[in-house]
Amino acid sequence: MKKNRPKGRVILVGAGPGDPGLITWKGLEILRDAEVLVYDWLANPELLKAAPSAEKIYVGKKGGAKYKSQKEINQIVLQSVRQGKVVVRLKGGDPFIFGRGGEEASYLADHHIPFEVIPGVSAGVGVPAYAGIPLTDRRFASQVTFITGHEDPTKNKSEVDWEKLARVGGTLVSFMGAKNLPDIIKKLIRAGKPSRTPVAVIEWGTFPHQRVVVGTLKDIVKKTRKTKVGSPALTIIGNVVSLRKKLSWFGKRPLQGKTILVTRARAQSSELVRKLSERGAEVLEFPTLEILPPSHPEQMDREIQNLSKYDWLVFTSINGVHSFFERMKKLGKDARIFRNIKVAAIGDVTAKALEEKGILADLTPKEFTSMALFEQLKKRGEISGKKYLLARADIAPSDLKQALEKEGAEVVDIEAYQTRRPKGEESKLLGWFRNQKIDYITFTSSSTVRNFFESIPPTFRKKIQSEFVSIGPVTSATLKEYGFKPDREAEVHTIQGLVEALK
Repeated sequence: MKKNRPKGRVILVGAGPGDPGLITWKGLEILRDAEVLVYDWLANPELLKAAPSAEKIYVGKKGGAKYKSQKEINQIVLQSVRQGKVVVRLKGGDPFIFGRGGEEASYLADHHIPFEVIPGVSAGVGVPAYAGIPLTDRRFASQVTFITGHEDPTKNKSEVDWEKLARVGGTLVSFMGAKNLPDIIKKLIRAGKPSRTPVAVIEWGTFPHQRVVVGTLKDIVKKTRKTKVGSPALTIIGNVVSLRKKLSWFGKRPLQGKTILVTRARAQSSELVRKLSERGAEVLEFPTLEILPPSHPEQMDREIQNLSKYDWLVFTSINGVHSFFERMKKLGKDARIFRNIKVAAIGDVTAKALEEKGILADLTPKEFTSMALFEQLKKRGEISGKKYLLARADIAPSDLKQALEKEGAEVVDIEAYQTRRPKGEESKLLGWFRNQKIDYITFTSSSTVRNFFESIPPTFRKKIQSEFVSIGPVTSATLKEYGFKPDREAEVHTIQGLVEALK
């Protein structure tokens, strides 16, 4: 007998003002459970990664552009939830502060649909903080008033009492008012607000490309026109704006205003992306590698079963560690099979991955290269007559194997995983180069270099004006093969070292 499908439900989630790190923990957990994700223009696309298996429906809501009407959005949500699905309605900022979340919740209640609301950091709070403007300060303001600069066009008259706002004092925060800023300023001055009152207009608040224009009621319109400020923008009016000069922090980060292209495999790029973003960079991800299981896993299975015959097992990357232990698990093996073998790891990250599996590497060379490992083994007298198992990528160079065999070792080199160049995103990469300035391109391996250049027509390569940043000498050598000299090379060949090279 078929079980009845469980009833669906809707969760309205506040995405925060832009910086994906500002979503709440609960909001992030809800995203992971989403079966359908209905999202707005102001919800950072990075958050979509938290719901990899969800059906994603974009409903626009960008001012001045074609988008789904509120009626259409309501219907989309209703149809999905009636199929018994968990529907997440992801809205910029907080759903209940100028986000029409109340209207959507009312619609659901009218149709007897169960729903929840997960609050978010409102743009009215988050954006001023990123601009270095406290909304309250006992020296300047003890109250805050939030208004919308874009009221419901079907209303016969405005519900905003401009005369009271001009007299009330404190801080005034206007949402969605970029287009109507001249009218808002005119009404406030006409109602008696002093023309010398400080004003800040913040465009794309909390995003890496945030811009802040500061002036007074008298000159702010002229300044925003000159700098071509557009939507989304938040306007703050009041004496607290004068504190920005002293308290501004967001624009002072070491990589603020820089655009950096990351070429690492998508599954491994999160640490690098996070570190660059924390330092103020706008990060573009163009994964040049896709990590796949080994093409012939039975080969690795055979060597795992016979691991005791080897003297050394060598891992050259974290991917090799993960793949090797995955095959061990399938074979019903655990760390006890390492009791009579020594383990070498190239790189601290590889060594750390082993440690997390309960294995401490017997040797990790100071320089994170295959030949540095070879030299260390040679100094220790650990080559001649020894048996080595190398668990590496399908495209790993043969230099280590050849060097070990030349010194009298018996070497078996197995494919622990495959690497492939993802297809289908080359046009996106070329579009980035045509439409914006990319300051730096990072490379974390020879494979990322090769696959990056293979994604670009040879005639286009010469037009690249970006600086190339390499994680180490082997990667730099591959760059030179393509006729490019690395502009920067990490002193320590790790992700942290790469970030330090950029700073």
